Amino acid sequence: MDHRPGQWGAQAEPRRTDMDPRSAVVATKTAIQTLGGGFMISREAKALCDRHGLDGRQMYFRGRCGVLGEVDADVVLSAVVFFPAEHVRESWEGGRKLPAAEAAELYASACHDWGRRKLAGFSGAGRLAELLGAIVDAADVRGAPLFAGWRAMPRPADDPARAAHLLQVVRELRGGKHAIAVLASGLEPLDAIIIGAGDFGKSTGADVARFLNWPEPYPEPTPEKVERRAKAEELTDDLVAQAYETLTPAELDELAGLLDEAMRTASAR
Repeated sequence: MDHRPGQWGAQAEPRRTDMDPRSAVVATKTAIQTLGGGFMISREAKALCDRHGLDGRQMYFRGRCGVLGEVDADVVLSAVVFFPAEHVRESWEGGRKLPAAEAAELYASACHDWGRRKLAGFSGAGRLAELLGAIVDAADVRGAPLFAGWRAMPRPADDPARAAHLLQVVRELRGGKHAIAVLASGLEPLDAIIIGAGDFGKSTGADVARFLNWPEPYPEPTPEKVERRAKAEELTDDLVAQAYETLTPAELDELAGLLDEAMRTASAR
């Protein structure tokens, strides 16, 4: 899902030593989501807002979705999926004082600066970036427009910044594939949000819905919808695992270990 708050205290999935692509996806998705989106609620992102006179969501949509170009807000909605249409349009249009391409470049720079701060001293940053880069380069862009846009952006030269950048790109890969899975399951985005509250590190679905600016009242999930949401999560894992097939079992295990270490490093800074 989109724009998840930080989950530094979230428990990672159990690790295996005989990693296959799908088990690696399951084992690493919490770290990918947490580290990949960490910069979005960081001091670096806030400084951008202050410097350019945008509120947090205006900068978020213009920066994250600026890779789509100067498009209508419905195009942005088609990519972000899990926000209410009115909020997307209001935020996207409200931030137009910052051109889309410039906003994307600035947002990426905030991601890179966040990585330099949070992953400083992490000796595995270069290797993590190498493994993530292989996944990114092997992935199918179809159905993941934000992933495609972020993949096309320049990658910074220094290891912490490049690792942070590629964590965000892989995060966008999962976000795009998850949107496909949820919509294919027949769920409305709000239903998926309410049911998947744990994905956001929030206690209730209502907390998540409010965070994403959905208007109340919120639907009560039925057992049938809960089952659909679980199947959508499994389908997401299957779709993302296709890109992980480019790594060997040893590399998949190495990736999981590096992400564990990156989480510990980032949480301490």
